[in-house]
Amino acid sequence: MSDINKQKFISEFQVQGISCLDCAQKFEQAVRQLPGVVQATLNPLSGKLSVTGTADLASIRRLGSEEGYIVDPFVAETKPPALRQTGNELWRAIGSGAALVFGFTAEKLAGPQNLLQLLFFAAILLGGWGNFRKALKALPRGNFNMSVLMSIAVLGAVAIGQIEEGASVAFLYAVSELLEAWTMEKARRSLRELIELSPGVARIRREGEEQNLHVAEIVVGDIMIVRPGDRIAMDGVIVGGKSSVNQAPITGESTPITKNPGDEIFAGTLNGPGALEVSVTKLVQDTTLARIIRLVESAQAERAPSQAFVDKFAAVYTPLVLTLAVGIALLPPLVWGYQWTEWIYRALALLVVACPCALVVSTPVAIVSAIAAAARQGVLIKGGLYLEAVGTLQAIAFDKTGTLTRGEPMVTDVVAVSDWQQDELLGKAADVEARSEHPLAAAIVRAAEQQGHVVTPAEDFLAIAGRGGRATVGEELLYIGNSQLFDERGVDLSLATDEISRLQQAGKTVMIVGTAETVMGLIAVADTVRPDSAATIMELKKAGIQHMIMLTGDNPKTAQAIAAQVGVDEVKADLLPEDKLDAIRELRTQYGQVAMVGDGINDAPALALSSVGIAMGGAGSATALEAADIVLMADDLKNLPFTIELSRRALQIIRQNISFSIGIKVVAVLAVFPGWLTLWLAILADMGATLVVTLNSLRLLAKPEPTRRD
Repeated sequence: MSDINKQKFISEFQVQGISCLDCAQKFEQAVRQLPGVVQATLNPLSGKLSVTGTADLASIRRLGSEEGYIVDPFVAETKPPALRQTGNELWRAIGSGAALVFGFTAEKLAGPQNLLQLLFFAAILLGGWGNFRKALKALPRGNFNMSVLMSIAVLGAVAIGQIEEGASVAFLYAVSELLEAWTMEKARRSLRELIELSPGVARIRREGEEQNLHVAEIVVGDIMIVRPGDRIAMDGVIVGGKSSVNQAPITGESTPITKNPGDEIFAGTLNGPGALEVSVTKLVQDTTLARIIRLVESAQAERAPSQAFVDKFAAVYTPLVLTLAVGIALLPPLVWGYQWTEWIYRALALLVVACPCALVVSTPVAIVSAIAAAARQGVLIKGGLYLEAVGTLQAIAFDKTGTLTRGEPMVTDVVAVSDWQQDELLGKAADVEARSEHPLAAAIVRAAEQQGHVVTPAEDFLAIAGRGGRATVGEELLYIGNSQLFDERGVDLSLATDEISRLQQAGKTVMIVGTAETVMGLIAVADTVRPDSAATIMELKKAGIQHMIMLTGDNPKTAQAIAAQVGVDEVKADLLPEDKLDAIRELRTQYGQVAMVGDGINDAPALALSSVGIAMGGAGSATALEAADIVLMADDLKNLPFTIELSRRALQIIRQNISFSIGIKVVAVLAVFPGWLTLWLAILADMGATLVVTLNSLRLLAKPEPTRRD
C-alpha cells in the first residue's frame, strides 16, 4: 500500500452523492470497521468524512461505491459543496413511470399478454437500475441496506408472478429516492447560503496599485478597498472612510451599524453607502464567518440524545424485522401448509416497509434545520446535544458585568475622607491602577486623564485576586479595592461606612483607597444596565423559566440594586472566580439543567461546568466562540428567548417525528399478517413517512413566533 493512500491520525475526505441518511449511516459504520480506523464521523449534509487512525483511501472509496458515493481527499475551499447530480435518475424514473402506465393501460385494454410483460420489465429495469447496482456491491458484505431490501422485494415479486407489483415498487422507490435527495438538498441549502455570503474575490491595494485578488491570495496587512454596496470579503479593521455596515449574517442584527476608522468589520457583512479602506487582520480560513461555517458543520455532525435513541432503536429494529420477514415467508407454509406464494408476498411487503428511513431522518434533519435557523438569527449552537438541553432548562445564571450590564463602568463619585483632595485621590488611584487590566481600573484611569492628570504607572503593581491591588506611589504603599481587602489588613473603615452604604444602595461599586493603616477616600463606579436586559428577563419568565440568578464579584448591596433593575430573582455576590464554579454546582443540584450566560473569557470555567454555556459577543471574540456551547454573536441578550423557543419547537417536532415514524411502522407490520399490506402500499408508506418527517423538520427553518406563558 502506497504512503499516498495511507494517512495516519485524523484524515478528512469529501463524500459526494449522499441522498439517504440511513445509507450514509451504514457507510459511516462500515468505514469505522475498516482495519486501522479508530473512529469515523460523516456529516451527511456537508459530505465531510473525518477518520481517526490509519485511513486507507482505496478501501473507503470501495465502500463508497456500494452506495454510489464518490470519495476524494478533502480540500478546504470557499466554494459551496457540489450539488448532487440527479439528471440520470430523474430520466430513469420518468421512463419507469411511463412504461408502468403504458403497461397497465394496455393490460386493461387487451388483457394480459406476454408482450406487455416487457413494459413491466422495462419499468423494473429503469426504476431499479441504481438499486440493483448498489445491491450487487453491498450484498456480498452482508450489508442489508435499502437497495438490497428493494432489490429482493422486486425480484421476489417477479419470481412469484407479481410482475406488476414489482414494477410498481421499482418506480415508486425511484421517485422516493428523488424526493429524498430533494429534501436533503433543501436542508443542505442553509449551510451553502452561509458559505456563499463570503465573496471569492476582493479588491486589494499593494504598493500603490489596486488589483482584484482571490481571497486565498490575500495576506494579513493587505489594504482591502470596499466600495459602497459591496459584500465584505475579509475580516479587518477600518483605516480609512466611514460607512454603515449590515452585520445580520454574523450577528442577526438587521439594523446597519455605523463604522468608523479603528472599528472591526467581518467577512460576509454588507457595506452601506460609504467607501472603506480596511487593513486585513485574518486569513480567509480564519475569518469569523469561516469559523462559524466550521462550527455549524461540526454541530450538524454531533449526535443529540434523541438521535442516539433513534440509532439504538434502529440497530435493534432492522434485524428484528428482517428475522420476522424470514419467519413469515417460511413458517406458515412449512408448519401449517399455507400457500408459499401468498406468504412470500407478505414477507416481501414486510421487507419493503422494514427500512427505518423515516425514523433515521426524524432527528438529524430537525436538528440541522434548527441550527441553520439559529445561525441566520445570529445564534451559533454547537450541536444537537446543546440544542435539546436549552429546551429543558430549569434555571439560568447570568454573569453581571458585561452580560446584564454594558461592562463599561464610569466613575460617578470621588469622596475624600482624609487630608487628600478629590483630584489628588483620583490621580494616585489612577497611578496604582494603570497596570491593572480590570474594567474598573480602566474607568479610574480614564476619569483621571479626563481631569488632566498625567498618569504615571506604578512599576510594582500587584493584583490581589477578588480583592483589588496595591502599588507604591512616590514613597507610599497604597491599596485600592473592596472592603474585604482592608478588613483582612485590620484597617478601620468606620469613618467611611455610612458613605459606602449610601453609594452601594444606589447601585454603585465602591473602591476604597488607603494605606495599610488608614482609609484615604472612596471612588464609586457605576456600570449601566443594558437596555435589553430587563425585557429579556421578562421574556424568559413568560417562556416559563422562573429561576434566574445573577453571579457577581460585586458587593451584595450593589448586586441587589442591579438585580432589582433587571428583574433577576436571586443574587449571589462577593464571588471569587472559583466561587462561581461552586455556585453553578449548587444550582445544578438544586434545579437540574442550568445554563450560564457570560462573556466567554472570564467566565470560561463556569460556562464549561454548566449544563449549557452561553457566551455573548462572539462576533468579536474568538474566545467566546471556543469557550461556550451556544454563542450569541451580537453583544446583547435579545436572542436568548428566541433560542429557548427554537429549542422547544425542535424538541416538539423531533418527538412528533419519532412517534409518527415508529407508529407507521407498527401499523404496517401489523397489516402484514391479515394480508392488507401490498408491495406498492408498503413503498408508499415508507416514502410518505420519510417525506412527512422531513417536511415537518424543515418547518424549523422559519422563524418561530415567541410563545407566551402568562
